[in-house]
This record gives sequence, C-alpha cells and structure tokens, in this order.
Amino acid sequence: MFTLGSELRKLFISIEIVLVNISMVLVSVFSSHSVFIDKYDILIFFFTQNISLLISFYFFWRNKVYRLDRLYNWVKNLTFLWLRFVVMSVFLVFVFQTNELWVKSFLLETYVLFYAALLSSHILIYLYFKNGKPLKNKNKGVLIVSKSNTYSKISETILSNPLLNYNIVNHLNIEDDDHTIISNEALTEALKLKNIQTVFIELSNSNLQSRIREIIKLCNFSGVRLFFIPRNLKWYRSATVTSFEGYEFVNPQRIPLDSSELRILKRVFDVVFSIVVIVFILLWLTPLLALLIRLESKGPVFFIQERTGINNKNFKCIKFRSMVVNNDADTKQATKNDNRLTRIGAFMRKTNIDELPQFFNVLLGDMSVVGPRPHMLKHTDIYSSLVEHYLYRHFVKPGLTGWAQVNGYRGETDQLWKMEKRVEHDIEYIEHWSFWLDVKIVIMTVFGKSSFYNAF
Repeated sequence: MFTLGSELRKLFISIEIVLVNISMVLVSVFSSHSVFIDKYDILIFFFTQNISLLISFYFFWRNKVYRLDRLYNWVKNLTFLWLRFVVMSVFLVFVFQTNELWVKSFLLETYVLFYAALLSSHILIYLYFKNGKPLKNKNKGVLIVSKSNTYSKISETILSNPLLNYNIVNHLNIEDDDHTIISNEALTEALKLKNIQTVFIELSNSNLQSRIREIIKLCNFSGVRLFFIPRNLKWYRSATVTSFEGYEFVNPQRIPLDSSELRILKRVFDVVFSIVVIVFILLWLTPLLALLIRLESKGPVFFIQERTGINNKNFKCIKFRSMVVNNDADTKQATKNDNRLTRIGAFMRKTNIDELPQFFNVLLGDMSVVGPRPHMLKHTDIYSSLVEHYLYRHFVKPGLTGWAQVNGYRGETDQLWKMEKRVEHDIEYIEHWSFWLDVKIVIMTVFGKSSFYNAF
C-alpha cells in the first residue's frame, strides 16, 4: 500500500533491526559473561530481542512518522521507542529464559550499546535529510487543491517526508464549502503542467459524491496520481486511508503495485530474470545477430528510441535494429510487408528476438519484464487525447511483454479500437496485478500462440 511515511518507516525499522542484531553480536562476542552461555540461550536471546523490536515498533510506533522536526524532538521520539523496546524485551526474556546473572548483564550491555548506536545513526540520517540531496532534488511535482487557511498545514505535512521526493509546484484555492471544490476547466488547466505527477484535493462534506468520479477521470486522463483529503471519511470506508499528522489521505484508486513490498518483489524478479537472460542468452546471441544485421544493411546493431515510461518520463528503449536506417523510425509503426524491414529483421520481429536487448532496460530500472508496452512519444501524444484513461498505463513501469500482447493486441494500431483494446488490457493488468500473473504472462509470451499475432 502506498502511504505517506511508509518509505521512511520501512527504512528506519530496517536500520533498527540491523543495529539491535549488531549490538547483540558484539555483546555475545566481547562480554565477560559469554563463557556462561550455550547455543540454545543465544538463539532465545536473539529471538526475543528481534520480536521485541518488531512488536514495539508495530503496535506503539506504526502511526508515528519520522519528520524533519527539531533535533530535540527527533531524539525524544527515538528514546521513547527504545524504552518501549526495553520493556517488551525484559518481559519476553524472562518468559523464555531463567532469571540468571548473565541474562541481566547481557540485557544491560545490549540496551546501552543499542541506544548509543540508535542515536548516532539516526542523528546522521537526520542531518543528511536536513541538508542532503533528497531534499534538494525533488522531482515529483505536486498540485494541492485546498482552502487557503489549510494550505500551509497540508503542504508542510506533505513535504515533511523527504523520501517521497515531492515538490509542490502549484496550488488551487477553494473559496468556501458552499461552492464546487474546483471547476473542471481550472483543474484541467492546472494539470497541463508537465511536472505534476500527484494531486492532493481537499474535500468538504458537501461535494464528496458529486465530483469524485469527474475528478478521477480528469486525473487519469492527465496521467497523475490522486489523493483526497476529506473532512469526513464516511464515503471512504473501503478505500485506502492513511492518517498522517492529523489528516487522512485517501487513495481512491489503489492498485497492487502501490505497495512498496510488492514493488520490491517485482523488482527482484525483474533483476534476477534479466541477469539470467543477459548471461545465458544475450552474451552469445548478440555477436551472432550483430554480424547478420551488419552484413545485410549499413547502420548500428542496436536501435535506440525514446519512449514513454512510468510517470510519463521518457527513457531510451533498446532493440536490435530490424529495419534499414530511415527517417520515419520515430513516427511510423511497422506494417505488414513493410519495405523498411530487412530479412533478418523480419525474422527477429516474428520471433520477438528484437526485443531481447530491453532486458538491459529492465536491469537499469527503466522497464519491467512484464507491464504495459512502452509507446513512441508521438503515439503517447496522439492517443492520450483519443483513448480514455490512456495515461493510466503509465502508473507502473512499462514491460518487455504484457497482458495486451499475449492476448494478441500488438503490432500496428491503424484503427482506434486496436489501441483501445490494448489500453483496456493494460489497465486490467495494472488493477489485478500479482506475481503469479507476471509468471503466467512470461509463460504465455514464450509458448502462447496469441503473443505472436500481428508480429511484423
């Protein structure tokens, strides 16, 4: 689930787990009481300390977010977390272990060392966030739609989590609760700013139902993520709600890959799969194809073209060159019996071999193994105004293969309905993503007949 503060919480709990385990290792190695300990006691000791930290963090700290507040408050919050950990740890240790001298000594030494490491590491992190690049290189443009008397607090709340990398670029003012929150025209005009990727809209009780669908449609049309800040949550009981500094942020269109855990899972799959393909296939296949490509036509072995990626950002997509060098490559799709195709190029396209270099794009993080196929920049400009929710497909990374492709919706889009069906399948994939769906699509790409339809 994408939540404000979630990235920082996961970073800090990871750091604290590492620190408490390092503290225990150092104590178990260098303590004068280590000679009295057997392996079973050590295992119990490590188990109780890790469980204590997780319990204290989850139940007593999960709604707290580390913010760029005064250093005194930062240290105070860490101290409270440490004290909760100590109480939980003492309780669990004496539940699982006998009350012996070495246990007390180990606990005391571990607590002191852990507290020192905790403060030192987090003060360094605080200073880095306060003065470092994460705050100076904000590249996620934010539009806030709110009343003037709440804008300051909302903007401060949004910016207080540096890992979200937000930069507020515009604010639209709501005059009062009796009027429509913002006109379609004003919102559409504001969303034309190229660097806006996220919109936060404050909602009053009087306009929750009447405008929600229109706002979602407008934001999807512009390819930006949307969060509501409602005064009353009664219409959002089934939505993803994050409480943060006195505000509730509602994600009305939660998609599975909003979850950082699932994104990590997908990224691990991408990295492992791409490394395997590069090492076992591309390392020997590339020289062979390079020779055949150069023998048949002059020009580079690889065709590199800018395409639209996640959050509407452009990236350089790599393919084996399958055509003679021509001036229409960045604007004109390949067609059946296209006279620009070389013989080896036609074979590579028919077998999808020309796409294999995109595993380097996957490894670099521009693409995923599975996702909506990236389109040429010209086609993004054209179809974003013709196909409803076209830019919705850019909420996730583009893929080397995708749900639309394995269902036969690939190749030339000479009629609008073909692109509409492609987008329809892309959105279906995004909203119903799972790891096993990715595995299924990979298998269908290799063995399914539909994935080779319209391959020219």
